[in-house]
Amino acid sequence: MDPNTDNSMSPKGGVASPTDINSRHGVNFSAPRGFMTKLKSAAKETLFPDDPFRQFMNGERRRDRIVKGFQYFVPLFEWLPNYNLRLFWSDLVAGLTITSLAIPQGISYAKLAEIPPVVGLYSSFVPPLIYAIFGSSRHMAVGTIAAASLLLFQTVSSVVKPEDDPTLFLHLIFTTTFITGVLQTTLGILRLGILVDFFSHSTITGFMGGTAVILCLQQLKGVFGMKHFTSQTSLISVVKAIIANGSEKKKNEKLFWVAAIAPITTVIVGAVFTYIVKGQNHGIQIVGHLDRGVNPLSIHLLNFDSKYLPAVLKAGIITGVLSLAEGIAIGRSFAVVENTPHDGNKEMVAFGLMNLMGSFTSCYLTSGPFSKSAVNYNAGAKTQMSNAVQAVLMAMTLLFLAPLFGRTPLVALSAIIISAMLPLIDYEEAIHLFKVDKFDFLICISCFLGVTFISMDVGLFFSIGLGLLRGLLYVARPAACKLGKMPNSSDLYRDVEQYPVSTVFPGVLIVKLGSPIYFANSSYIKERIKRYIQSEESSGNIIERVILDLASVTSIDVTAIGGILELRKILGKNGKEMSIVNPRKEVMEKLILSRFEEVVGKETFFLSLDDAVAASQFRLSKADP
Repeated sequence: MDPNTDNSMSPKGGVASPTDINSRHGVNFSAPRGFMTKLKSAAKETLFPDDPFRQFMNGERRRDRIVKGFQYFVPLFEWLPNYNLRLFWSDLVAGLTITSLAIPQGISYAKLAEIPPVVGLYSSFVPPLIYAIFGSSRHMAVGTIAAASLLLFQTVSSVVKPEDDPTLFLHLIFTTTFITGVLQTTLGILRLGILVDFFSHSTITGFMGGTAVILCLQQLKGVFGMKHFTSQTSLISVVKAIIANGSEKKKNEKLFWVAAIAPITTVIVGAVFTYIVKGQNHGIQIVGHLDRGVNPLSIHLLNFDSKYLPAVLKAGIITGVLSLAEGIAIGRSFAVVENTPHDGNKEMVAFGLMNLMGSFTSCYLTSGPFSKSAVNYNAGAKTQMSNAVQAVLMAMTLLFLAPLFGRTPLVALSAIIISAMLPLIDYEEAIHLFKVDKFDFLICISCFLGVTFISMDVGLFFSIGLGLLRGLLYVARPAACKLGKMPNSSDLYRDVEQYPVSTVFPGVLIVKLGSPIYFANSSYIKERIKRYIQSEESSGNIIERVILDLASVTSIDVTAIGGILELRKILGKNGKEMSIVNPRKEVMEKLILSRFEEVVGKETFFLSLDDAVAASQFRLSKADP
C-alpha cells in the first residue's frame, strides 16, 4: 500500500474505520431544495450567467437604480455623459474612414443581393444610428455583409426572380429583414444567446471560406462583362454559366483591359474614368442612376403573402442567426483585446432593432462585418459615436452625392468584393484545425465544400449537423478514467494512463466520471466500469471495492440512478462493494429524492477520495483473516 495515506490512520493507530472517517468528514445529506428554488437557480445560470442585474441590487437609492437601468438597456446613456471633444476627434476620423468603405461596399453588396444599389447606401444610414444608441461594442462598425447578401438573393429568388419582378423581389427583401429583426430582438430579450454558440469556430471558418470562393466566382460576371449569368451559387453552376455565355466575353475587346486595373480601381476613379470615356456607350456596365435623398419609408411594402412566406422565413432565420454569430464573435474579440465589457444578448437586441427599423426605412439586413469593424478599430474609434458619424456622412452623401456614384463600373465593384473576400479564405486556420483536431477540421471542410459545390444553406446546415453529432457523441460516450495516487502527495489522484507513476491500490478501483450522466450514456458507463474491472483482474489485481468519483458529474437523471443501482447489484453478486465520492449538490438532491442513499447506505458516501480509500483499506484489512 502507498505509505502516503496518512488520512487512513485512526487516532489509536492502524487503519481508520468508516465510522471514524465519517465522524471527521461527514457528507452533507441535507433536505433537497424546493422545485421553484431549483428552477430559479437553473434559469439564472442558463439565461443570466453574467448576472446582469447585480448592479441594481446593491442597496442604492431608487433614483440611482433607475438611472443604471436606463444605462443598461440603452448603452448611449452610459457613455454619452462622459463624452468629450478628445473622444469625438478620434470617432470623427474613424467615422470618415468607415464611411469611405461603406459607400463602395454598400453598392457592391446590394448588387450581390440583386437589389437597387441605393438600398445598400440607405442601409448605412439608419442602422448605424440605431446601433449608436443601443449597441454595447465600442469598436463595432455597422453595415451590410456579403455572405448574407448572397444568401438573401439565393433564397428569395427561389420564389421570385429579381429580373422577372424587381419590385416584388425588393419588397420580399424588406420583409426578410423585418423577420430577421424580430428574431434577433426576441432572442436578445429572452437571453437566448446560447443558440448562437452552436455555430462553432470550425463552422464559421469553413462557411466564410466557402462563401468567399462563391462570392469571387459570382464576380466573374462583372469581370467578364456578361449580361447573362446563373442565379445559383455553386461552383458547378458558375462554371456552366461561363461556358454557356462565353461569347459575351469577347465583346468590346478594346475596353476589356479595364478589368485588369480593377483591383486598384476605386469607386471614384472608376466613375470619373467611365464618365470621361463614356464607357456605357462602349459596353462597360455601370451601376446606373441613383436617386438623391434619404431613406423613404417602406413599412407599407412588407409582404406576408403565404405564397412567399416560407422562403422569406427561411432567409430571415438563417441570415439572422448567421449575422448574429459573426457580429457577436467580432464584438467579443475586440472586447478581449481592449479589456472592455461585452454583452452578447444586448448586441442581439441592438442588431434586432437595427433590422426592424431598417425594414421600415428601405434598408436590408445589416450586422457588424469583420472587415469594416477592423477598419473602425484600427482608425482609432473610441465609442459608438463613430457609427453616428458614419450615419451623418452617409445622409449627406445620399442628399448631395448619390447620383455621382451611378457611373461606377460594375467591374470596379467586382474587384472590391473579390479583394474583401480573399482574406476570408483562412487556409492557415484550416491547417491548424487539421493538426489539432481532425473532427474540427472535418466540420470546417464539410461546410467549405458544401457551400462551394452545393449551396450556402446546405453547407451550413451540414456543418452544424456534424457539430451536433459530435456533441451527442460526447454525451453518449462521456469521459471516464481510472485514478491512482501520485507519489509523494497526500491527496492527489490522477489518471493512471496520463500519469503512469501514480499508485493503484490493491483490491480497489477508482473511476472518475467527467460529464453529466443521462439515459443516453448510463449503459455505456456501466459497461465501461465492468471493462475496467476485467482489465484489472486480468493483470492480477482482484477488485473488491469500486469507488466512483462524481465530483465532476454536473447532473444525473432517473435512468442513470437506476443504472448505478444495477451496477451495484452486479458488483454485489460478485462479492464487490461500491462507494460514492463527493457528488455535487444537484446530483445529491436527485439521489436523496430517489432514496438512493437509503438503498446503498449513507456509509458508502465519502467526502474525499482519501476517505473512500481509507474505508476500503479498513474493510479489506478486516476481510484478510
